[in-house]
Amino acid sequence: MEISKSSSTSRKRQRGEVEAIPEPQGSNPSLSLEDNLIFSDTMVALRMMRGQFPHIDKVTVEPFILRSQLYSSVKDRTQVDRELESLKREKVLRIFKLNTGQDDHAVMFMEDYLNQMKRAVKSMEAKKQSVLPVFEWFEVHVIHSKPEPCIGHQELCSLLSIGGKVKEDDISLLINAGLLTRQLIDPDMYWFAIPNIGSLLKALTQGRKEVMSLLNRKKYKEMMLGVVEKKRLRFSPLDIRFHLRDLLGSGHLKTLHTPGGIVIRVVKD
Repeated sequence: MEISKSSSTSRKRQRGEVEAIPEPQGSNPSLSLEDNLIFSDTMVALRMMRGQFPHIDKVTVEPFILRSQLYSSVKDRTQVDRELESLKREKVLRIFKLNTGQDDHAVMFMEDYLNQMKRAVKSMEAKKQSVLPVFEWFEVHVIHSKPEPCIGHQELCSLLSIGGKVKEDDISLLINAGLLTRQLIDPDMYWFAIPNIGSLLKALTQGRKEVMSLLNRKKYKEMMLGVVEKKRLRFSPLDIRFHLRDLLGSGHLKTLHTPGGIVIRVVKD
């Protein structure tokens, strides 16, 4: 099944505006983190990090950015939250709660999310050997009208029913496709999810541990950023720059500016 191409004029305009924004100068993945640590605003940071998202063999996941990475790259966290909220309401991007930590959230541009969803739908329909209308209902009536990271069972069924008669099996299809996950504390609530992201969430957790272990083994629990950046991680296919931005934004690491360059240091408990 093809994900529906029909959309309102305003939605096309909003997405068109995003696509018209050029990649920032410096989004080349080979550029050093030291030269691209701080950005002027959230959209610039998002575009830069999207362009630097690591290419991972055998993993088909569109680029995503962690909220913590934005916190490390834009000085004013309130500005980040305000601009993310605005971009979310304009349907430029979606924000997803991750199960790797209480405050972990992923940000994905809407165009990338719809591409990711399209692949998941194609895979599910190939398994079922049939066109499954619930996925079109989900995109048209749920995704574009519910920007929040979660949704209740009753509201989900109500929105889906705009497209047609909803069966319990339809909800199971959305869960099995990786588009929804049930909340542990309330099974009548669902988190919106990024399909096929499971292996990268494991890598995120392992990479965090590996970077922290690397620095904690040093006498003063610090290293020059330029040196750390050249390290290759054993347990995470996400590059070390991805993890450093995350750990800086979450407050586990901090930077110190010295005459010799930027130092990365572990933040003491």
